[in-house]
Amino acid sequence: MTLIKTIIFDLGGVLIDWNPEYVFLKAFHGDKEKTKWFLDTICISDWNENQDAGYPLEQATNDLVAKFPEYENYIRLFYGNWENMLGGEISGTVTILKQLLAIKKYKIVALTNWSSETFPIAQKRFEFLNWFEGIVVSGDEKTRKPFKAIYDITLERFNIYPETSLFIDDNLRNIEAAKSLGIHGIHFKDPETLINQLKTFNIAL
Repeated sequence: MTLIKTIIFDLGGVLIDWNPEYVFLKAFHGDKEKTKWFLDTICISDWNENQDAGYPLEQATNDLVAKFPEYENYIRLFYGNWENMLGGEISGTVTILKQLLAIKKYKIVALTNWSSETFPIAQKRFEFLNWFEGIVVSGDEKTRKPFKAIYDITLERFNIYPETSLFIDDNLRNIEAAKSLGIHGIHFKDPETLINQLKTFNIAL
């Protein structure tokens, strides 16, 4: 049976509810179809992930405005109104985190794709971000999941052995990358499912 000594949490989508739709549904007056089109066509996830890897928000915004000048006002909303994309904590997972910390047998850290410019906003809002032994923020490292470098940084910084570590992320791509490096993974769906998934690694809450 696998002996887990370290648990690595993703943040957005696992512990923190973050969704650009919170801003753009309002901007497009509740039009879900237009919101989806805008986020699939203009402010796409690949563009945002570039900022997660350290590209400056202002430069990224100006680049996109130059490409789609007719959508300038909406493009500038993405980072201009970014704080309103934070929907709150995912309370069920925060409870699981608290329970794991109470057991006092695991090293618990976080690995997140997040711009170094916006992460301080989350730090001020969410007290539980202070509970981790440490957090690797992609924007600070100038690389991001699923690239090998950020996993290597995490393992080395916190003296983690991949074979005794478990990574929890809502993005399957990131889990597969972790597994390729020998890190065990759980593809997060919801807190209730996570409790059962942890049991498969002999982690009972």
